[in-house]
Formats: sequence, C-alpha cells, structure tokens
Amino acid sequence: MKIGIVGTGYVGLPSGVGFASLGHDVVCIDMDTEKIDALKAGKITLFEDGLEELFHKSVSAGHLTFTSDMKEGVENADIVILAVGTPPHPVTKEADMKYINAAVRELALYVNGYTVIANKSTVPVGTGDAMEKIIHDVNPDADVDVISLPEFLREGFAVHDFFNPDRIIVGSDSPKAIERVKELYAPFGEKVDILFVKRRSSETIKYASNAFLAMKIHYINEMADFCEKSGADVYEVAKGMGLDTRIGSKFLNPGPGYGGSCFPKDTNAMACMARKYGVEMSLIETTILKNDARKTQMAERVLNSVKDMERPVIAVLGLAFKGGTDDCRESPAMEIVSELLKHDVDIIAYDPKAMPTAQKILGNKIRYADDAYQAVQNADVLAVLTEWRDFKSLDLEKIKLLMNRAKIVDLRNLLDKEKAVHLGFDYVGIGR
Repeated sequence: MKIGIVGTGYVGLPSGVGFASLGHDVVCIDMDTEKIDALKAGKITLFEDGLEELFHKSVSAGHLTFTSDMKEGVENADIVILAVGTPPHPVTKEADMKYINAAVRELALYVNGYTVIANKSTVPVGTGDAMEKIIHDVNPDADVDVISLPEFLREGFAVHDFFNPDRIIVGSDSPKAIERVKELYAPFGEKVDILFVKRRSSETIKYASNAFLAMKIHYINEMADFCEKSGADVYEVAKGMGLDTRIGSKFLNPGPGYGGSCFPKDTNAMACMARKYGVEMSLIETTILKNDARKTQMAERVLNSVKDMERPVIAVLGLAFKGGTDDCRESPAMEIVSELLKHDVDIIAYDPKAMPTAQKILGNKIRYADDAYQAVQNADVLAVLTEWRDFKSLDLEKIKLLMNRAKIVDLRNLLDKEKAVHLGFDYVGIGR
C-alpha cells in the first residue's frame, strides 16, 4: 500500500519505519525542512531502541522516503496517517488542535481518489467529525473516510510495540475504510486482533487508557509513602497485588511521578473534556494535582540530604522522562532539577541519551558530565532520577571513592540498596 504519514516525531517516525518494514511504501511528511533534510541524509532525528537499524534498512529498500511537500506525500496515498502533536494549551490544558487542523486543511487540497484519513494523534472526542467538516469545506469533492487509529506505542519501546501490539483499535463504521485498514495490517497475519468500534469510542479509549495508567502510578506512589511510614516494603506489596489478575503487575513501580508526552497531557485533556460535558472525574483531577506535587516532594528529599551544607554539589543521573528515550517533555527528572535550582545548589548531570535535549531546555543552569563517574566526582549527594538500565551496573565502590560524601537518593530504586548500605552509603529510596 501507499501510505503518507504527517509528522515525524515519536509516533510518526517509528510508525513510518514500522509500516515500511512490513513492505508498504511510506512517505513521511513534516513541515520542518531541517528535520526532513536530516532524514533524507540518513540521520535519524530521535532515539528509540532498535529504530535506527530498521530506518536504514527501509530507506535502502526504497520503502521509506521523506518530504516537506504535503502534495507529494498524500496525492497518491491509499491511507494518510496523522501523527501531529496536540500539546496542552498553556492556559486551559486542553489539547491544542491548531497543528492538526492546519495539517487537515492542507492535505484536503491534495487527496486524490478514495483515501482513508487515519488519525493517530491523541485528540478530543468528536475530532473525527470536525476533521470531516474541514476536509469537505476545503474540498467538497474529496472522496475520504476519516477514521480513528489511536497509537499505543510506549516511548523507549516503540519498535517492539509496533511489531508486538497488544491491540489495534479502529474507530469507523465505513466498510470500505475497514477493508483498507485490514489490508494495512495484513502482514501481521493472525498475530494481532483488530477491534472495530465507533469513532468516538476509539477517540475515548486512548484517553481512558492513559488516565487509568496514570492513576495506577499515582496509587502505587501513595502506597509507597505508606510503606515507608508503616515498615512495609512496597515491592512486596506490589508483587502481592499484581498476582491478582484483576489488578496486574504493570505500572506498579514506585517513583517520582509520571511524566512524558502522554500521561500529563492526556489526563489534563480528559479532565477538560469531562468538565465540558458536565461530568465529575474526581479520581483523574486528584491524580493530576498529587502527581504535580510529588515532584516537589521528591526534590525536597534530595535537599534534605544536604541541608547542613552551603551550596552542595548534587550529581544527577537521568534527565529523560524514562529510560530508553531522549524525550524530556514533562520529565519528572527535569522538573525535580528545576525545583532544586530554586535553591543555592550546584548540579552536574548525566543521561545516556537525553543530554542534547536537556541542554536545549536548561542551558547553562547546570553542568553536564561525559559519563556517570564524572558526574559523581566531588558530589555531596547522588540523585538517581531516570531508570536507565546502564545505571544498575555502576561500580558503587568506585562511586564512593569519587564522591565528597557517601549519600544516595535513589528515586527509582535502581541501585543495589544492600550493597550501598554495606559500603557505608547513606541511602534513601522509595517505599522501603
């Protein structure tokens, strides 16, 4: 099939590479000419584990191309997939639709023949209806079906999730569009089930899923606080809970709060939509407030470890919102660093992949290390803020020799607590 994908971010590019790897002919479209020029030159513009190898294979096979010309990307497409950002409005926190509406207006000019417009962006319920109106206002003769095709790719695991989806949701009541979607995913064979639902149901499923997972994270964080006071171990508690198939073990890892490009944005958007429809969603509203407050609480844990010092040196490991990605959007680590910077501290940080991204945000407000050991040299406390696997294998004996004080605040419970304590570290974790 011929596929046009509008947007080359953390959804668009992995999806484009994935569909190209399945043998479809994919054109990725982006108005950012610098990004398109880089992709054309063979330079991948974001980090996802396993993405670069597939990217080069797909390009070499001729299945993946790039353009900043909307007409070139969509005029011969069987399916046009929208993977455009819907960032939160700075005031209302609802999804900002200006980018996706602009993309729809432009592509409406160039669609040729019957085309399925598949919306993979996370958008408010009812957006499919609005998109249809825009398209037919711009081009009354356009032969299109607008469907909802929400993405469920986890950042850091996008390639794995593309090829191993636990579900594919399609919102459409058009038999013609449904057949085209089946053709799109035909290379998977019987490996995956496709659930066909109403378009508005599909648009809701994405928000409902992310809001539920955010609440689950908030719940285990509150349970971790309880365990610290009561003498229980949150990991033993989480394991016992997770054995109940009604609960499940995923998203029961305590930490500094949820972040990233999805959960904060989608919980806020869900709350905004609920208020619009006059529906009370107290669980989501409370989760948003308490998750925001948790970043400040976690920063206070770090500050408390050096409260007796003037201008302490704080070594930070991790700036991305999670391991496996260079994305720093709504990163708990970045928010904690911002809280720390409200005090008289000296911060030196290291992240395996997110340093360039973080530096664009923080500039020279902090120092940047070349590796973890350089970050901890002469530090008064080590704060672990992102769960990179690389950090698990760090040499704690070497770290102790390099540090000014043997203090660790491990907000991901990533390091070996028993070994750290045995070596003489003052170790603070979460929920234990």
